[in-house]
Order: sequence, then C-alpha cells, then structure tokens
Amino acid sequence: MSKFNVLISGSGIGASVFAHWLLRANINAHITIVERAPELRLTGASVDIRSSAVDIIKWMGAEEEIRRNNTLEEGVEFVDENNNAIGTLAATGRTDIQSSTSEFEIFRGALAKIFIDPIVDRVKMIFDETVEKYEQQDDQVIVTFSKSKNVEKYDLLVAADGLGSKIRGMMLDQNSRDFVYQESLYVAYFTIKNDLLQGSRFAKWYNATNRRCIFLRPDPAGYTRANLVKLTKDDPESKEKLEKALSEGGESYKDLMDEFFSDAGWLAPEVLKGMRETDDFYSSIFAQVRTPKIVDRRVVLLGDAGYATPGFGTSLAIMGGYVLAGELLNNSNNVEGALKNYQDLVHPFSKESQTDYFVQISALLNPQTSTGIWIRNKILGWMTWTKLDQLMLWTSAKLGFTEKKLNMPDYPWPSSA
Repeated sequence: MSKFNVLISGSGIGASVFAHWLLRANINAHITIVERAPELRLTGASVDIRSSAVDIIKWMGAEEEIRRNNTLEEGVEFVDENNNAIGTLAATGRTDIQSSTSEFEIFRGALAKIFIDPIVDRVKMIFDETVEKYEQQDDQVIVTFSKSKNVEKYDLLVAADGLGSKIRGMMLDQNSRDFVYQESLYVAYFTIKNDLLQGSRFAKWYNATNRRCIFLRPDPAGYTRANLVKLTKDDPESKEKLEKALSEGGESYKDLMDEFFSDAGWLAPEVLKGMRETDDFYSSIFAQVRTPKIVDRRVVLLGDAGYATPGFGTSLAIMGGYVLAGELLNNSNNVEGALKNYQDLVHPFSKESQTDYFVQISALLNPQTSTGIWIRNKILGWMTWTKLDQLMLWTSAKLGFTEKKLNMPDYPWPSSA
C-alpha cells in the first residue's frame, strides 16, 4: 500500500491510542499530530478506565504501568461541614463492575504520558498550531493551518480536538456549541500543594447550599486534587456569570469561585487559598457532545469531539481510537468503508452511554437547600450503614449484570510493527 497520510488534530487520549494502533496495523501510515498548545499537555484531573477500554489497555501492554500510576483512591466519602463522615462509596476491587471510584483511577496527565511516550518519536508533531479550515476533494482532505497558513493534503483528517472541537463545527456546518448538551455543571480543577485529606485515600465530597460542591481527591505525591463544582439548574444568573468567566479565562474564573465559595464552610478557605497558589488551574463545563454523525467522507470525530460523556469519556476515547485503527486495518483499500464501520460501531454505543437524566442526578447529589442536603445525607448514611450499595453491586455481579462492553471485531493485528 502507498503511504497513507493522516492528520490528527489534538494530542490527547483518543489521539495517542489511535496513533498507537494505526502504527501497529503496519499499513504504511504517516501520522502528523497538530496540537494547539506549545507542548504536550500532561496535566489534568483524575480519569478512569472502564468497559472495553480495560481490555484495550491490556492489549496495549499498558495495564501494569497504569496500575503503577494509580491515584490510590479507595472510594468517595461524603462529609459535613465538621468533616464528619456521612456515607461512603468504596471501590469494588473488580474491573467488570466498578463504583464511582474505578480500579484504574489515574490522573489524565499520567495516562496521556503512558500512551504518547511510545509513539511520539514515530509521528510528526506540530505544536502551537490548529486547523483553520479544510476542503474535501475526491479521496483527499486539503487542510489549511491557522498560523503558518500552510496548505497540506491528507488521506484522513481525525478531529480529536476535544469538547469544543472547531472541526466538529466545520464538519456539521453549525456552531460547534450546538452539539454540547447538559451545560448545567461547571467545574474548576486544580492541585493544592499540601494534603488537606491528611493521608486519607478516600476522596471527600462536601456540599453547601445553592448546589455548591467541594470535591477533594488524594494524590500519591502528598498533594490534594481539588474540584469546585457549581450546578446551575434553575439558576440562570449564576450560569450567565460562569459562562462569562469561562470566556474570559483563569483569573476571572478564580474571582468567581471566590465569590461563590467564600461562605461555603468546611475547608473552603484552605481550598480557595490553594486555588490562588496553584500552577495548573483550569475550568470547564461537565457536558455531553451529541452529534448526528461522527464521519463525513474522510473527516472523522474521535473521543470528546464526537461523543463526550461525563464519567465515561476517557474510556470511549480509548475504544474509539482502537476501533478506528482496527477498521482501517481491516479495510486498508476502502478508507470510507472503514470509517462507516467505525461510525456504525462506536456512535450507537456512545449514544447508549449518554442520558437525559444527568442533570437530574446531579441535582439530587447537589441539593439546593440545607433541608435537601440533610435528606440526602440521611439517605447516604442509611445506604452505608446497611451496606446497600455493596449488596447491589454484589447482586449485579452474581446475576451477570456487568458493565456493558462494545462489541468489537477481532482485528488481525500484525505481531509486530
């Protein structure tokens, strides 16, 4: 086969998994990755690995290293303003049925490094650059880059450029934000350079009124990974403020977090102080991406760009990268047929993982009033005392109700590449 030129926009999880398996396919692929950041972004909050993605990391030979870089989180503990435990959701110790804490709980930066390191010298990296526009002609995609204005031809353009994917908007000929749903949960992420959890391996979840949440997670380095969460259900004024702060950038968002959380109680003063001192602050909406399609001839959406799903997005990106490369291996002389197969496999599965009840569930877990918090806490305490959550998971396992997996073909990977 002649050289197969591929451009991947974005260097995240889905992109590096796809590049790994496309190189493994040994179909003479020449891969270029264009990244808008000036260097690889090896930071980020905790992510997890579930469902068929667990199988894929094993086939990649990455399981052991991922486990070595695990956050060591043992579960989630709900606490009150006096730091008293209310209820606990522990990890299951299994990979087929997992609780809110996965058996593969790892920081995004560590996972990105594990995936990108083996392939970074085998691909062409272009930093501080993006795709400005593209045009499809026959069996090629003509790409114009934003800064250099260079025009290049590729056999395939893969949009792995995240939740706000610019290429998604171009592909579907609409504003990219039109496909972002459930924009009610806003999260600030940052690392606090001391251990507010005092050695505990349980994440701490604290709620204040007006649907405010402080979520602290352990870090093996002795730090604390902090999330400040604001749910804007039935609160258009806060939503407007948050959208404005998101558009203006980090300092504006920090100022708003000070405004929202200064009277939240519990460890809010220490968390806000840590926020001001951190060097890895970022903020985003917790949202789904729903698209009518993820393929248009030789342009394809991968990961969050096509099917962002809170709590499951990393796993979907891993699965998407694997299937896309596998279908290109199976159909090396029929690229558009391979992309159609990718869409037929991944798109319906990702849609099944998305739910209209996301905001409602978030609202139940993040009550508006002190009475609502009291009721939720009583329910969580009762579930912990009766071990109902563990019983439900044990029963599901015994009945065979394990995590649903993607029905993937058995791709004929060469033994070496």
